[in-house]
Order: sequence, then C-alpha cells, then structure tokens
Amino acid sequence: MVSTLPLQHSINQAQIRSDIRNLQPQLVTWRRRLHQYPELGFKEQLTAEFVAERLQEWGIEFQAGIAQTGLVATITGAQPGPVLAIRADMDALPIQEENQVPYKSRHDGIMHACGHDGHTAIALGTAYYLAQHRHALKGIVKLIFQPAEEGPGGAKPMIEAGVLTNPNVDAIIGLHLWNNLPLGTVGVRTGALMAAVEQFECKIFGQGGHGAIPHQTVDPIVVSAQIVNALQSIVSRNVDPIQSAVVTIGSLHAGHTHNVIPGQAVMQGTVRYFSPSYDGFFPQRIEQIIAGICQSYGARYELNYYSLYPVLINDPRMAELVRSVAETVIETAAGVVPECQTMGGEDMAFFLQQVPGCYFFLGSANPEQNLAYPHHHPRFDFDETALAMGVELFVRCVERFS
Repeated sequence: MVSTLPLQHSINQAQIRSDIRNLQPQLVTWRRRLHQYPELGFKEQLTAEFVAERLQEWGIEFQAGIAQTGLVATITGAQPGPVLAIRADMDALPIQEENQVPYKSRHDGIMHACGHDGHTAIALGTAYYLAQHRHALKGIVKLIFQPAEEGPGGAKPMIEAGVLTNPNVDAIIGLHLWNNLPLGTVGVRTGALMAAVEQFECKIFGQGGHGAIPHQTVDPIVVSAQIVNALQSIVSRNVDPIQSAVVTIGSLHAGHTHNVIPGQAVMQGTVRYFSPSYDGFFPQRIEQIIAGICQSYGARYELNYYSLYPVLINDPRMAELVRSVAETVIETAAGVVPECQTMGGEDMAFFLQQVPGCYFFLGSANPEQNLAYPHHHPRFDFDETALAMGVELFVRCVERFS
C-alpha cells in the first residue's frame, strides 16, 4: 500500500540511492500508521504485530515476544562477515496529541512525541532493503525492535534475553530523529553523547499545625525549600567545573490550604551527568545535604534513589564509521555536527556497555513547515524526508562495516 497523503521533500536527496528513494512513500505510510496507534512501554502489542507482519511478508527470520513485546529480525548475507545490530525503539509517551493531522493519534492520552514511530519505520525500511539485496550482503544484520525506551527501560531485559548472542553481535548502531537539529544534518561524536539518568524521591516529615502558630510545628515546606536551594550547590561546588551535570527538582508537593502547616512534603528530582566517574557520587552527596538540613530543623526524611540509565558512550571506531557514512549522504552546508551532546538519557547505553557501537542524531526539524516543536511536546512532529535518509545511513553503515 502506497501512501496517498502529501509527502515532504525539503532537501536534495541525490545521495540517496534510487531503491531507497522509491521506498519513501512506503516509509511515510508505515510511520503514519504507527503514529495513529501509539502504545506505552511493554504494551506495544499492535506495534509488534505490525512489525511482525511486515517481516513475515518479506521472508525475514525473526523472534517475537522478547522482553514481552520486543522483536529481533536476522538477515544473513550471501557472503560471510561480521554481525552488526541495528536498534530501534517502538514505545510512545503518555501525552495527549494536539496536532491536527490526518494521522493524529487515535489512542487517547498516548502519543508518539519522540520520533519512535519514525525509528521503527526506518528499521523496517532497512530490513526490507537488506532482504532484497542479500546477494550483496556480507555477514549478518540483526534488527532489534525494542520496547519501553521511555521507561521503565527495555534494553536491559532484551540483553538479558540474549539478543546480542546467537550469533554474537560484533557492533551495534542506532539513531534518534532529532528536532534539535535541522533536516539535512547528522549529529555524531566519539565518547559521551547522552547523559546518565538518575532520579529520586524524598519525603520530609515534620510536625503540622496552625499557620499562625509556627513555633509549635516543624514546617516541612521550609525544610524542603532549604533542601532545594542547597542541592543546587552540588553542581556549582562539588562537580569539576570542566564537567557537566544537572540536579533538578521537578516536583514539590505539600499542604492543601493557606493556614495549615502540613505534616510532610514530597519532592522528586532528576540527576544527569556525562562522566562515569560520578557514578555513585550524587546519591551520597544528596543524602548528606538532606540529612544535615533535616537534623538542623528537627525533621525526618525518607529518600529513595534510583539509577536508571548509564552514560551513553560511543566507540571511537564506530563513531568514525558513522561520521564517514554521513559525510557521503548529507549534502547540506551544516552537514555533520561533531560535538552534539544532550543531557537527555537513552537506554541504548546498555547495549553500548556490552558491544562497541555508535548512537547518533538525525536532524528532522523543519521550521518552515512548522515541524520544529521539541521532543515530548504535544505538537511534536518531524519532517518525514528524514526517513529515507535514515535508511540510507543504516544501509551504508552495514556495507562499510562488512
């Protein structure tokens, strides 16, 4: 089935081979179908069925039901060679879509607001192309369709299920459509690309009472305010100024009315950093600060701290492979952006802890078409011209790696 909806062709696609350019209408059709039926992490049943139907139709060997809803497709070339994995995430976000487009989400309160529908479409296009060109393929390509990147994390259970073995994966690549970069650019760098992600929840227990008689209370709001301010000193005074880190309190709840001092307050926060040397540092320092302030005010606390994703670190050799491929595909003046980093996190990091690889950003923003809203925004959308570019980049990486 070929899409009858209007397509976007915003840049010169001369470097995209004709077989892949001809796939563009189908890539758009797949992406828009996936966009209409988004699903949250580990609930991607319809998405997994859609992927499985395509793979079966093309005669591609695959396993389904890995880490609940994940799939792994295996394409073996006609000639021996190494094993390269390509990873694509499939899950959506609990966001109500505000776009008024024909392919708007039909699942209330759920939306593909981070481009994972595009990632899945690009991986499908790559699988289709490689399956049609097995005679020229050296080695094996494993396409990993992963659930639950947005949380609670599907990469780790897929690794534990053995997706990097049988046959053993030599290297892995993946991409993220990226509205922080314009269409016609690729962001790739050696080393840390995305930050470690940690989060915490702290309950402050005071003693409630009348707002006009505060001396009879231990005010958890005042204690929380001191904690919030003090936590900001961690980055400014405990982290090497040449390094980068973030400590953010994103939620603080206490009380219900104007004249009652509540008995407790609850805050939630996130921590981000690029250097693995800070692994384990933040929970210790955060608790020291919270404990000291609570003691000085006569309050108690309960702290729960979670390490979610590690720092995403690209292998130098694989990053150079992606960079060299991107330079042959991207013709715009901006081209390859070498120092593209973000404090956002990605559980692709777990794959990169196991095998060398490279995760990179594919620019997808087009302000002229009002396609530049940030990720996780209810009006997020991207220029679909990037879909064929993504397939071309993956295919060339496969060819060069072999």
